[in-house]
Amino acid sequence: MYVCRSFGVLLSPRRLLGSLRRLFYIRPTSIFFPQTRNSSSITTVKEREKLRETMNSVITGNFKPAFFPSQLSKNSARFLFRPFTTLVFTRSLTAKVRAFVETKPTAPIVVEKEESGGGSGSCGLACPICYNPLTVISDSPIYVGSTVGSNLQCNTCKKTYSGTQTHLDLVASSGSKQYDESMPLATELFRTPVVSFLYERGWRQNFVFGGFPGPEKEFDMAKNYLKRVLGGKIVDASCGSGMFTRLFAKSGLFSQVIALDYSENMLRQCYEFIEQEENFPKEKVTLVRADISRLPFESSSIDAVHAGAALHCWPSPSTAVAEISRVLRPGGVFVATTYIVDGPFTFLPFVNTFRQNMMGIAGSYFAVSERELEDLCRTCGLVGFTCMRNGPFVMISARKRSS
Repeated sequence: MYVCRSFGVLLSPRRLLGSLRRLFYIRPTSIFFPQTRNSSSITTVKEREKLRETMNSVITGNFKPAFFPSQLSKNSARFLFRPFTTLVFTRSLTAKVRAFVETKPTAPIVVEKEESGGGSGSCGLACPICYNPLTVISDSPIYVGSTVGSNLQCNTCKKTYSGTQTHLDLVASSGSKQYDESMPLATELFRTPVVSFLYERGWRQNFVFGGFPGPEKEFDMAKNYLKRVLGGKIVDASCGSGMFTRLFAKSGLFSQVIALDYSENMLRQCYEFIEQEENFPKEKVTLVRADISRLPFESSSIDAVHAGAALHCWPSPSTAVAEISRVLRPGGVFVATTYIVDGPFTFLPFVNTFRQNMMGIAGSYFAVSERELEDLCRTCGLVGFTCMRNGPFVMISARKRSS
C-alpha cells in the first residue's frame, strides 16, 4: 500500500498503476501491437500475465520523476507526493533521439586571405597590457614542450614574460610577487587540481545530459563553420585540458593552434595529454595562460577562435567577445558552444533578476534565448550569426566583418 500525502488516501499497487494508465492515456493494445487488437482476443492466462508484466515495466521503467534523483525500476514504484507539488514525468534519455536544428541558414563566409600579424618571431603574440607585439629574446622555441626558459619582451612597456615547462604565462599580472588577484567562483573552480584532473576523466562526459553531443561530434560541427578559414591560425579559448586543441592539431586543418586558458592546472593537464600522444605535431601547438578579457594577441592577427563549453564560465561575456572581435582578422570566425536556459518560466520578471544575482556571486553567465546571444555578438562587432540547438546545448558562430 502506498500513501499519497496530498490527498490522504491509500493506494494499492494495482490502483496506482491503473491511475497512471489513465493519467497518460496509455492503451496497451496501441503500444504493444501495431494493428488493432481487442482485449477479448487475449484468451490465455499466460498472455494476460505477459501483458500485465509488460505494462508494469513500461510505466515503472520508461518514466521517471523529473525532480527526484532515483529512477523508477520494475520492482520499485514508490512515489512521494509533496503537498502543493505536481509530479512531472520525462522520457528516459536512453530512449530519446534528438535532432540538431539550425535556427538560421548558414551564410557563406567570404574571407580575404591576408598575412596575419606577427612580432619578430612571436607568432602574433602581444603584450596583454599595451597590445604591442612581443619579441622572443631567448633561443628557446615557444611551441609545446619547449617553453621552459622562453622569454618574450614588450618593446613598448619593457615588460618580460617567461615560459614554464608547460606554457607561456601571458596574463597582465605575470611576474608580480606581492599582488595576487582572485577570479569569480566559476573561474577559480577550474583552477583547482582536482577539477582539472577530473575534467576529461568523467566531468566533461556528463555534458551529454545537457544536450552536448560529445567532443568528436562537436568538432565535426565546428569544422563546418571554420572551413572558410582553414590553413590559418586558430585559438582554442578556455581550452581546459585540451580536448579540442588536440583534435585541431591532429587534423592538420590549421597552420598553428594556440591553446589558451586561465587555469595553470588545466594547461598542465593539456601538456600531459599531449605528451602521451604518439606522432603529435607539437611544433604547431603553443600553450598560453591568459585572461579571456585581455587576450595577448595583436589586433586582426587570428583567423579563428573556438570556445568549447566556455562562454557560460566567462565573468563578462561581452568583454570576452569584444576581445575576440578585436583579435580576429577581417572575415575571421568565432565558434562557441554553451547552454541556453530558455523554458516556460523565462518570461517571468524575477528570472532575469535572479540570473543577474547568480552571475554576481558565481561569475557564470547563462543565456535565456538565442536572440540574446545574437545581440551579444552583434554589439561586439560580429556579423553573420548562426546557431544550432539540441535542447539546452547551442553552438553559435559569427564572423568579423570583412573590410
